[in-house]
This record gives sequence, structure tokens and C-alpha cells, in this order.
Amino acid sequence: MLQKFFKYHGAGNDFLLADNREGLLSLSPAQISRLCDRHTGFGADGVMLLEKSETKDFKMVFHNPDGSGGMMCGNGGRCIVAFAADLGAVSGNFPVEFEAPDGIHTAVILNTSKGPGTPGDANGRVIRLKMSDVSGITGYKEEDAFFLETGARHLVKFVTGLDDFPVRELGKSLRLDPRFAPEGVNVDFVEVTGPAHHPILRIRTFEKGVEDETLACGTGIVASAVAACFKGVPFFGSGNGRASYEIAAAISTLSVDFNPGDNGAGDIWLTGPAVFIGTVECFL
Repeated sequence: MLQKFFKYHGAGNDFLLADNREGLLSLSPAQISRLCDRHTGFGADGVMLLEKSETKDFKMVFHNPDGSGGMMCGNGGRCIVAFAADLGAVSGNFPVEFEAPDGIHTAVILNTSKGPGTPGDANGRVIRLKMSDVSGITGYKEEDAFFLETGARHLVKFVTGLDDFPVRELGKSLRLDPRFAPEGVNVDFVEVTGPAHHPILRIRTFEKGVEDETLACGTGIVASAVAACFKGVPFFGSGNGRASYEIAAAISTLSVDFNPGDNGAGDIWLTGPAVFIGTVECFL
């Protein structure tokens, strides 16, 4: 069967997406792995299928490059909303609601692009995506690290000298740490920079499933913002107690805003780009 995939990226986190509203496409872990391979395939940090939902605008089915799934992807969530808009499956004039592995998400398309007719459009779309609430943060004071779930499991470790930090080596070790077995954990290394009244969180992430550093991780960006608040890093907000942080990934700066809680956060929104790259076709 000849199958068409649409490639998007969110802050450098790239994905292959397919329209599966007819329910005809079923991918094996081996097929997903081949598609995502950057040497013998098309290359991607994951594969997503846009499927029909009985109650919402659509359903998001997410797969890591190793074929595993069952978790949310924040950058992927923004990309699939852009994909749905480009397909004409949703309108950019209204909030979008969709099913994801961790529940229902709402998104707002803040601007429009020229869509799939313009591969590589640097501006793309800017999408504001509501993420799952966070409850239950575990702190490891001696490591300056925090474990929390934001639709995926994350260990956020605050460091200095992020540019030269051994992200791959330490990330791989912590990803397999017995404390987080058997599921494992994504590892976010965060450096607080900028003036005290307006700090910027710089982030590098080692992602499980990819088993390597990625240019960005949406759930990791959210986890880092919530962990920074829990740690006591000053935030800027609207004066109503709502926290807001800017997070600088490798090629994009995103924002996260939320209501802080005693041991978590609620009404969390992730805002950032979703950019169409191009299309590919292959026989499955």
C-alpha cells in the first residue's frame, strides 16, 4: 500500500503524520522504526496518526521511534493540531479539542500559515496547547532534581554549564535509573539564565523511546517550568498568581503558563511553533 506522510516539526522536534480517519492504516513497531530511522528511513522523532473521535475533533495516536506509545507529546500535540487545520478537519477560528493518550486536550491556533503548500515556512503556526495537570512532585535535593509527570514521565535536573554538559551520557544513565523502573524516564537538563526578575530556562532533553537527545521535548518543557516554580525560580506573570516562564530549546523559545499548586500545577498551557516541512510517500 502506498502511504503518504506529512512531516512537521515543533521547535525542532520532528514527526511524520498520516491521516487515518478512514482507519485503514495500521503500523507495526518495525515499520515505525524504519520510517523514523535517519539513515535508512525518512527520519523523525515519532510517528502520529490523526484518527476519528466519537466526541472530539479528532484523536491523536503517538508512536516513539522504537514503536512504543501510550504517552503524550507536547510538540507533537501542536503539530497534529496544525496538521488537522491544514487538512480542513478543524477551523482555526475556534478552540480545537482532541483525544490523546493522557486524556482530552484543548488547543488554540494563534496565527495561520500558508499550510502544506509552503514547505519549510519558517513562521508556521503558533499554537497554544492545554496540557494535563500535574500532581505529586518528588524532589531529590542532593541532585537538584525533580520527578513529575506531564503526560510523560520526566526527571528535571538543574545544572550549570549546559552547553558542555554530558547530556547523552548522564541522560542515558538516569533514563535507566532503577528508581524509575520499569517504565524509565525522560531526562531534562535545565540551566537558569538571564536576570533574576526575568529568568530564562535553557533546556536539553534526553528522550526515552528516541534514546538520544532531541532538539526539543514539549512535555519536558512543561515539566521544567513546573519544576522551576517548585524549586523557587522567580516567574513573571499577570499579577493574579499565575506563573509564566520562557524556555529556550535548541532552535526555538517557547512559553509555559499555569496556576501553581502546593505540589503540582493546574491549567497548564504550552505555546510554541508548529511548522510544516514537506510530504513523503512510501510502500508499507
